Amino acid sequence: MNIRAIRGSVLQSDLGADMRDFQKNGRSMTYAENGMCAASHPLAAQVAVQILQAGGNAVDAGIAAAMVLNICEPHMTGLGGDCFALVQPREGADIIGLNASGRAPASANAAALRAAGRTGIASDSADAVTMPGAVDGLLRLIEDYGHIGRDRVLAPAIHYAESGLPIAPRVAQDWGESWDDLRGHGRRFYLKNGKPFAAGDRFAAPRQAEVLRRIAAQGRAGFYEGEVADDLVSSLRALGGGHSLDDLASVRADYVAPVATRYRGTELVELPPNGQGAAALLLANILGHFDFAGMDPVGTTRTHILAEASKLAYDARNRFVTDPAHMDTRLAHMLAPETAARLAALISPKAVLPLPTPPLEAVHKDTVYLTVVDKNRMALSLICSIFSRFGSGQASEKFGILFHDRGTGFNLIEGHRNVLAPGKRPMHTIIPGMMREGKNLMPFGVMGGQYQAAGHGHYLSNLVDFGMDMQTAFDAPRAFAEHGALWLETGFAPEVAQDLADLGHQVKWRKSAIGGAQAIQIDAARGILIGASDFRKDGCALGY
Repeated sequence: MNIRAIRGSVLQSDLGADMRDFQKNGRSMTYAENGMCAASHPLAAQVAVQILQAGGNAVDAGIAAAMVLNICEPHMTGLGGDCFALVQPREGADIIGLNASGRAPASANAAALRAAGRTGIASDSADAVTMPGAVDGLLRLIEDYGHIGRDRVLAPAIHYAESGLPIAPRVAQDWGESWDDLRGHGRRFYLKNGKPFAAGDRFAAPRQAEVLRRIAAQGRAGFYEGEVADDLVSSLRALGGGHSLDDLASVRADYVAPVATRYRGTELVELPPNGQGAAALLLANILGHFDFAGMDPVGTTRTHILAEASKLAYDARNRFVTDPAHMDTRLAHMLAPETAARLAALISPKAVLPLPTPPLEAVHKDTVYLTVVDKNRMALSLICSIFSRFGSGQASEKFGILFHDRGTGFNLIEGHRNVLAPGKRPMHTIIPGMMREGKNLMPFGVMGGQYQAAGHGHYLSNLVDFGMDMQTAFDAPRAFAEHGALWLETGFAPEVAQDLADLGHQVKWRKSAIGGAQAIQIDAARGILIGASDFRKDGCALGY
C-alpha cells in the first residue's frame, strides 16, 4: 500500500507527530505562531527573532541573521560571497526569486589560461574570484521588501563584528580542518596567533564592522565604490587579477522567475540556472518513476536508487547548467517529463550504472542557509556562500574581506557552455528551496557542497514517500554518490553497506557529516509555524 495514501499531504497538520521517541536521542520540532527563524547558528536565529519582535518582517530578519552569520561562520559566508533567495511576499502570493551571484571580470580569458598550460582554475588564484554579488542582492531585498531600513537590519552584525563572539563547536571543527588553506592576508585576519580558532575562542572582525557601517550609511556605494572597493580591487590586482573598479560597480542582482515540478502532488520550487535547482527538479522527476512504498528508507534498494538517480541528474547538470544566457534550450530539455522517463529507465535495482562524465569544474564545498517566516506569512529562503571553506583563502589587505573562489565553477574547455568568459556567471551549486501545497508552504534548504540537489530530493522523498516529519527527515542518515564513490554516513547498517558494495558501488564511510539543513512549515489551517534544524550543525529553529 502506498505510504502517501495513508499519511496524506506532506504539508498537512500533525504530519509525523507520532515519530518522536522521547526515550531516544533527538530533538523536537519548534512550534510558534507569530514568527520563526531556522538557521545554522543559534545566534543568527536569535537575532532574526529579535528583529521580528521589533517590527521587522521576514526579509529584515533574514538579512540581519545572514550578516551575523558572516561573523559566526566566516569560513562559510561573507561580504565577498554570493547569495540566492526565494521570497513569498505574503500569504498566497507568487514566489519570487533573486539571483545575486557575481560575474567574471571583463579581463577573464580562458584562452590565455589554456595557453599558459592551465587545465582548470586554481582555487587560491585571483582567476577564481568572480565579482561578489551578495551585498547587492541583500540590499536589493531590503530596499524592495524590507520594512525597518538597512541601518537597523545591519546593527546586530556591526555589534558582533566589533565586539566578537565565541566560536561554536561545528565551526571550530571546520576551522581546524581548513585553516591551512588560508593565504596571505587571510591568515592575518582569520588565524589566532597563527593557529585556527577553537570552540569558545572569541572571534571579532572590527575592520568588517567599518565596512558594515559604510553599507548602512551609503547603501551599495559603501561597498562597491570608494575605499572598500579600492581595497578589494587593489588586493586582487596584487594577487595577479585583472579585476577593475568598473567590474565591481557593474554588479547587479537579478529577480528571476522560479522553476518548479510536482512530486506526487507536492510542488517543489527552485531557482533557475545558473544555480543547480534544475538538477534537484530533474532528480525529483526521476524519483517519481519509482514506488518506494514498503521499502526501508535507509535500506539497500532505496539508497541505491537515490544514488543512481542522483548520478544521472548531476551528469545533466555538469553538461548543461551555466549562465542562462549560454544554455540555449537545455533547461526545457532537463525538465521535460520524457527526459526523466528515459533516465529513470536506465536505473536497475540490481546493478550500478557506469560512471557518468565527471565534473569539469570544481564542486562546491560550503555554505550557510537560513529561513524566516513572519506573522504575515512573508517567507524567505536564503542561502549565502564563499564557495570553498574560507573561499580562495585570500582576503583584502585593509578590511579583511575574504574573496570567494566561485570562478572555479567554470571550466576552460573551448566551446563548453560553462567555459570561463568575461561578464559570465559560473555554474552555482547553492540552492534555496520551497515546497508548496495551497496556502501551506515550506521554505527549506540543504547545505553540504554539491550534495545540495541530492539533499533536496532526499528530503522531499523522506517527507512524501515515508511520511517522516521535518526533523526526522533531516536526521535520517545520508548517502551521496560523488567522485566515483558512494559515501555513507555512519547511521547506515554495515550489512546495507555490504549489500551496496555487492551491487557494484564503491562504498566509503564519511569521516564527517554530510551537510546540514533548515526548514519552516506554514500550517495555514492551524495558523502556526513548525521549524526544524539539522543536528549536523550548531543551529536551531526559534520562534515567538
